[in-house]
Amino acid sequence: MKLFSKYISKTIPLFALALYSCSNDKAEQRKQREGLDDRKQPNILFAISDDQSFGHTSFGGSEYIKTPAFDRVAREGIYFSNCIAGSPGCAPSRSTIVTGRYHWQNEQSGQHASSWMKKHIPFIDLLDANGYVTGRTGKGVAPFQYARNEQDSLWRATDAGGITYSNISYEKGSPGDERTAGGISTINYFENFKYFMENVRGEKPFFFWFGAHEPHRSYEQDSWKRNDKKTENVKVPGFFPDREIVRGDLLDYAVEIEWFDLHLQRMLTYLEEIGELENTIVIVTADNGMPFPRAKANAYEYGIHVPFAVRYPKSFPGGRIVDDMISFADLAPTILEVTGTSPEGMLPVSGESILHILKSKETGIVDPSKKYVFTGRERHSSSRYLNWGYPQRAIRSQDFLLIWNLKPERWPAGAPQRIVKGTTDQLWPMYGLDDMGIHHSDWAFTDIDAAPTKSYIIENWQDEEINPFFELAHGKRPEFELFNVQNDPFCLTNLTGKPDYEETEEEMKRALMKELTRSGDPRIVGPDKEIFDSYKRYSPIRDFPNPAE
Repeated sequence: MKLFSKYISKTIPLFALALYSCSNDKAEQRKQREGLDDRKQPNILFAISDDQSFGHTSFGGSEYIKTPAFDRVAREGIYFSNCIAGSPGCAPSRSTIVTGRYHWQNEQSGQHASSWMKKHIPFIDLLDANGYVTGRTGKGVAPFQYARNEQDSLWRATDAGGITYSNISYEKGSPGDERTAGGISTINYFENFKYFMENVRGEKPFFFWFGAHEPHRSYEQDSWKRNDKKTENVKVPGFFPDREIVRGDLLDYAVEIEWFDLHLQRMLTYLEEIGELENTIVIVTADNGMPFPRAKANAYEYGIHVPFAVRYPKSFPGGRIVDDMISFADLAPTILEVTGTSPEGMLPVSGESILHILKSKETGIVDPSKKYVFTGRERHSSSRYLNWGYPQRAIRSQDFLLIWNLKPERWPAGAPQRIVKGTTDQLWPMYGLDDMGIHHSDWAFTDIDAAPTKSYIIENWQDEEINPFFELAHGKRPEFELFNVQNDPFCLTNLTGKPDYEETEEEMKRALMKELTRSGDPRIVGPDKEIFDSYKRYSPIRDFPNPAE
């Protein structure tokens, strides 16, 4: 992966040392004006996109996605090459971010479209109690059902990502509507951030959650054509067929990533203009991987490995690429430590602070003691009989990814056939293909978002060149899968059972089981190992036939 070249260190001319004493007072005045007093708690801007895989920034090597704001944070700060999301789906992953706990520890508050219980206190509440002013724009910790009225007495009333204080939006068709594609949210993220800073923040340190809805689907198909994009620049992942429709789909995805980055750029520029940037820790990441087949909602690299960069040159030496394994479970304890906030009131966290890595001057592996990180999934969309999920647990090291598919008899992308809405026994055709061979995404494999790439693969599943891609995305999988992610980032070659990897496989299985047991995963320790499938879903439910009949 092509990253950035070595930064150039600057030297201080000898004569400048003689001027130090007379300029010291002015430097101190400048520091105070710009909010750089070392005694101040740092501000935090937390920016999170919705569905973006690790390599999809220009800093990370992409030639068809331009992300100058992310690149600046990564170039001037610390770029983490091995950040693993809490889950390959948004709700459980975001749950891990704010609680510092694996999603399987958070009961229904770690499961897609279920309810958020009061006892799962996010670190943001503790910042509020420690003198911070917190706020949010866009998507918070969602989708969850929060309290609707007093009868929901056990549920949290407000989004665990913070409070939105304004709802400044674009109006479709108005002169000020600068959106570059039809699928982009109407929320004007930057203006809402600016409102918070000028009308809510006051003189206190702030934590602000910028949660873009992009690049979550749906997209305006072919929006790339008016956004200066070219299909020849696209690098197609190895689990997709290299076809023009797939390249176009990836470019529409790129357009939405760049929209997220544009608003981040405006926030950085604004903070710089008001003298607050150097006293603000900027964290940029994504909740899970790209919304394409075999990526999002899958524990493969393109589902769980996300971009991650932190900028705070005042205390975190920049210009570094760090290869340490870090987990979303590490974010809450890190933010609590850096702000001097006690975790008292939160349930016990599973992550570990990475503040010592941030403060280090080293590159590469800074702290080799953390050999593994862990992730997994349960339910995503309503995609199987009785709303069953596809439980996975995964362990990732520097070189290897081991996935445990706990229910290999289930379809990983959702059932291939659905009951017609409003009936009890009528079925849509297999794979969602109508009599004309046209694919209907909501009829089958509904853990994969509707997408031109999905439809193309399914409509051509019998073609001998396309069928392998169909099987990769939709076919049933073995109980265990092991991949060398350095040599095989697309996770195409399963190494389980191979003699050369037997020792690695067994060691990772033991480490995974040890951590799942330690963290009290109900799938392992019970007493109800199927409890995740019993949590109520508050989003629409689809009906599927009983696979046993």
